[in-house]
Amino acid sequence: MTSTQDLAGSAPAGDGGARPPAPAAPRRTSNVLTLMRDNVRTSGIYLAFVAIVLLFTWRTDGVLLSPSNLTNLVLQYSYILVLAIGMVMVIIAGHIDLSVGSVVALTGAVSAVLVIQQGMPWWVGMVAALVVGLLVGAWHGFWVAYIGIPAFIVTLAGMLLFRGMTLRVLDNVSLSPFPEQYQQVASGFLNGWFGGYGYDVFTLVVFAVAVAGYAVTQLRARRARQAYAQQVESMPLFVLKLLVVAAVVMAFAWQLATSRGLPVVLIVLAVLILVYAAVTKSTIFGRQIYAIGGNLSAAQLSGVNTRKINFWVFVNMGFLSAVAGIIYSSRSNGAQPAAGNMFELDAIAAAFIGGAAVTGGVGTVVGAIVGGLIMAVMSNGMQLLGVEQSTQSIIRGLVLLLAVAFAVYAKRRGSGVR
Repeated sequence: MTSTQDLAGSAPAGDGGARPPAPAAPRRTSNVLTLMRDNVRTSGIYLAFVAIVLLFTWRTDGVLLSPSNLTNLVLQYSYILVLAIGMVMVIIAGHIDLSVGSVVALTGAVSAVLVIQQGMPWWVGMVAALVVGLLVGAWHGFWVAYIGIPAFIVTLAGMLLFRGMTLRVLDNVSLSPFPEQYQQVASGFLNGWFGGYGYDVFTLVVFAVAVAGYAVTQLRARRARQAYAQQVESMPLFVLKLLVVAAVVMAFAWQLATSRGLPVVLIVLAVLILVYAAVTKSTIFGRQIYAIGGNLSAAQLSGVNTRKINFWVFVNMGFLSAVAGIIYSSRSNGAQPAAGNMFELDAIAAAFIGGAAVTGGVGTVVGAIVGGLIMAVMSNGMQLLGVEQSTQSIIRGLVLLLAVAFAVYAKRRGSGVR
């Protein structure tokens, strides 16, 4: 006759049949130096950003962080940050896109022809621009994913092709102005909803809610890592990090509130960052992008439909290029044949400075945004100081080279290669 003990499985003799409970996984905490050492690439980006901001704040006697200049900084570089979001996903997948500047010009040109020349409603131009961007992305994705031509060649051809199409669409002339509603995308502000006392209360409320949401998500993420016995910072350090982030964000909000309020384009950018950060971190599609860039053969053997993923990566890049095209044409209040010139290099630089690996498989949306902000602060700071354009290009090129060299060093350090 089978005993209860036999059904439960064999138990060590002498323990009365009771199985000892599994020991709880230890919760590991770490100080700031350990975390910075273990995450040298990420921490280096943030430290560099802080150092650059402090340097130019000192050199410009505080003008860099003045309310009006911070507002202009958001308005002037928002489209580059939008492109950086898409570009970092392309680079993570192991590709590159050299055509985004031309696509920005083409989508803005299509919108301008429909709205300005043909008198259609402003929203029709935006929808048309998005459709064109999706079609361009599908064109690139087809040649890269299904024909097998390297993305460098496909998008280099696209850079020439879509620049030529822009010239055809505009007939080599500029078109302006857009209706006021269209201009609000890049130049509009939300303010006065909750009143004001020399500053915009609505802007402060929005940022305060954002800080509270960030604190909640960080607390949940910390608890999740603890549950899997992953290394986390000590509680005092965790609280200090939240307080520093809250102070920086609210100081930025105060500067905006004392200027013109909350820019509409900043809301658009924030939504894109949140959505794409979630997509890359928490979805199957995002994990498959990292898998393809990290090891294409392993991803194929694991059952990842690499052609499908690569196709949609480029479709997404086309979509975000169209969004950037709408923002840029709205900001410039028109469409020009030379619009978007060299934007692809700024977007690529933002991704690499933000920690993306040249070989693919590494990078984050937030890192690309920080990389874009580093480039924006440098450009804006040097303009305020009256630095010559040639010198600006030299400095930006050196910063990009040093950022990639640092990423290579961090990778070799992590793998033990010297």
